[in-house]
Amino acid sequence: MPKLQYQIYVVELSKRVFTENARFRNANPQFNGVLECLYVGMTSKSPKERFIQHKTGAKSKKGYNISSNIVRKYGTYLRPSLYNHIGPITSREDALKMEEQLALELRRRRFAVWFN
Repeated sequence: MPKLQYQIYVVELSKRVFTENARFRNANPQFNGVLECLYVGMTSKSPKERFIQHKTGAKSKKGYNISSNIVRKYGTYLRPSLYNHIGPITSREDALKMEEQLALELRRRRFAVWFN
């Protein structure tokens, strides 16, 4: 059986998320309104497939919500230029670390970023 590979992806969010979502706003005190609002995630699917899951409110086979409400409500499109430099990752733990690392780097660059 082939081993899972994980990919990091970035979704641009409508700037409405900053004004309408207090948790998002509180997580991004560095944001000055100039750059975009972003969501950083990781998936074992293609970024496009995962984005579609978010937007359609997908549920797992057991009925659990597997989409992010922030992406479902505010997600506009994928931003491959912000993640294409990161290749597939074979360990879930490494993918989670890379997700956080990219999110924090984008925050340092003054984007507003949400990640899990």
